[in-house]
Amino acid sequence: MSLLSAPPVSRPLGNSGISISSIAWGMWRLAEGGRTAAEAARLVHAALDAGINFLDTADIYGFDGAQGFGDAEALLGDVLANEPALRDRMVLATKGGIRPPLPYDQSGEYLVEAIDASLRRLRTDFVDLWQVHRPDILTHPQEVARVLDDAVAAGKIRTLGVSNFTLAQTDALDRFLGNKLVSTQPEISPLRIDCFENGELDHAMAHGIAVLAWSPLGGGRLLAPQSERDKAVAAALDGVAEAQDVSREIAAYSWLMAHPAGIVPIVGSQRAERIREAASALNVRWTRAEWYNVLVAARGVPLP
Repeated sequence: MSLLSAPPVSRPLGNSGISISSIAWGMWRLAEGGRTAAEAARLVHAALDAGINFLDTADIYGFDGAQGFGDAEALLGDVLANEPALRDRMVLATKGGIRPPLPYDQSGEYLVEAIDASLRRLRTDFVDLWQVHRPDILTHPQEVARVLDDAVAAGKIRTLGVSNFTLAQTDALDRFLGNKLVSTQPEISPLRIDCFENGELDHAMAHGIAVLAWSPLGGGRLLAPQSERDKAVAAALDGVAEAQDVSREIAAYSWLMAHPAGIVPIVGSQRAERIREAASALNVRWTRAEWYNVLVAARGVPLP
């Protein structure tokens, strides 16, 4: 039986002309446990040396509900201050617009403040991708677009994206932007398959938008399945994992990457060996039947 196409080593970041690795590394938990700049640097090196050049963070990462807002950005900024040459090896993405306890704020005044604060913490003059983290339904998209376009014009941001937006919210913001969106970041995993059937991936392909998947392991549930559905999906992944001598998590990443939308899974591990291992997902190949077996297990019912 013929195999689905192998994922490329790199993919375009939308229509930006920027090339990103087909796997990303995310820093949601970078600042946990009092990690030092030297320890964080080892993780950055592990990603870059494995060919993972797309690094994704956010101003809210590290926040525990009381303090630590911006900690993950600041820690990465310390790494870059100590080794400035690393900045040229990465495509750096961050996010903003969550402002506890409001909880969301994309008013023009706050967005200007949030973008500048991220740049200060990251010790960089610009980010390659800035994403609206979650939509603020109390701010008109025209106001958001004005601030973001101004930031691009000022050289603070190279490209723009959204995270956790509906299709209508994405289109509304893009309508007012001079610098069109290049990415969207929804939750996607073999356990979170909404986007395969609700039009999100079709919309991204039609508009040339890169798809970045957060929580590609289902919040860890794929590694420790509890429900019958979780176990069924894990078993379908294991069939391919065992045949190709990879772990279940690598099979899960590669399952997403096999989709024609070019889904980029964001690896959340903060262990160097697992970050390096993630790059092996590029070598896993799927048959059409194997791929659909996972989807059917996730749906819980046969395909129509």
